[in-house]
Amino acid sequence: MKILVNTPSLSLLGGVANHCSGLLPYFKSKVIVNVVGKRNNKSGSGRYWILWDIIKFIFKLLYFRPNIVWLNPSIGKSALTRDFIFLNIAKSLGFKVAIFIHGFDLANFAKYNKGWMSTNFNKASVILVLAEDFKRRLKEIGVTVPIELTTTKVDDRLLDGFDISSRDGKSGDLLFLARVEKNKGIYETMETYKILKKDYPQLSLKIVGDGSELQNIIKYVNNEKLKDVTITGRLSGKDIVEAYKSALLLILTSYGEGMPTTVLEAMAFGLPIITRPVGGLVDFFDNGKMGYMDPTFDPEVIAELVRPFIEKPELTKTVGQYNFEFARKKFMASSVACKLETIFKRYSI
Repeated sequence: MKILVNTPSLSLLGGVANHCSGLLPYFKSKVIVNVVGKRNNKSGSGRYWILWDIIKFIFKLLYFRPNIVWLNPSIGKSALTRDFIFLNIAKSLGFKVAIFIHGFDLANFAKYNKGWMSTNFNKASVILVLAEDFKRRLKEIGVTVPIELTTTKVDDRLLDGFDISSRDGKSGDLLFLARVEKNKGIYETMETYKILKKDYPQLSLKIVGDGSELQNIIKYVNNEKLKDVTITGRLSGKDIVEAYKSALLLILTSYGEGMPTTVLEAMAFGLPIITRPVGGLVDFFDNGKMGYMDPTFDPEVIAELVRPFIEKPELTKTVGQYNFEFARKKFMASSVACKLETIFKRYSI
């Protein structure tokens, strides 16, 4: 089977690019990439590339003759409009299309014309989503083509050399690893740490990521005179592996998500998870066994969810072991790629 995939530049390592770059090495089919949007962090808006991206896309369709075209929009800003252009071009030339919806911004979903969305989505052969809730919402607006559930992934190579028995459950940072934005729950995390630090002087917090609130968070730490807070900015490679290894647990109290890779990676490194019922997490998260999922934004409540893992090393080890085994079975890139390829084959006939 031959697959043509539209993706942002893999060098950007954003959500879609990260997902594709982590999966492609595990595909058995022949895959050709058509880069769309901005090429690097300094190349300006992706809209300036649209004409060139379309020309390349048509050329690759006609030359490569893929069995299926794999598009990767998010429901937000201009991504959906752009990818509907590619969808209609592919369909007009007789090619089957799979649409993998990554970010599912509910505010934008409510804003967009439902007839426009459903009419275009129904031109695809299959749609892939990260949560049952997203599937339900698409059906409610009149999408009738098959909708399949999938997941983001943990790159197998990330865990090279990791030994789960090295975790003693006794020490480590509280870890926040995400874009440093209000809607990722960064301020709730800071307030939670402030509460816990009073009772556990040995506690530390590591903030990994960049974003529009990064400088404000640095000021917050200084103004509140918070001790043992490390702010690294964005990490990759061995540095991000070390961040997971040195953590006690992960806190991600996002306002909304698709399927946050950070949570899956943290589980694969044997970390308990403190999170909220958002996106695809709702479909698999086992409250108590994997950590705690609670709809609260109240730092006092979040702090109470964290306390048992600070005070009970055996609980931390048990939950971490469960998460490690669950992630290895469900979320490794080699397994996710195999399942995705099976779906593509089913709908390319």
